[in-house]
Amino acid sequence: MSNATGIKHGGRQKGTPNRLTKELRLILKDIIFREIKNIEDNLDQLNPKERLELLVKLMPFVLPKTINISHTALLVE
Repeated sequence: MSNATGIKHGGRQKGTPNRLTKELRLILKDIIFREIKNIEDNLDQLNPKERLELLVKLMPFVLPKTINISHTALLVE
């Protein structure tokens, strides 16, 4: 039977963090920090095409995205 009142019954309270998500983030963070030490060696093992593809995928995490800005000239007489 569904709850048509919109009132939440049971489950986590609003604002309570999800323990599984928190634990998963900690595990992934540890793995990434360990792999940072080996990244140069691993990149050297890739062929040039694979290396370039990987670097292109990683660029958005390092460099800000650029936005094309255009303007129109307003002629005032």
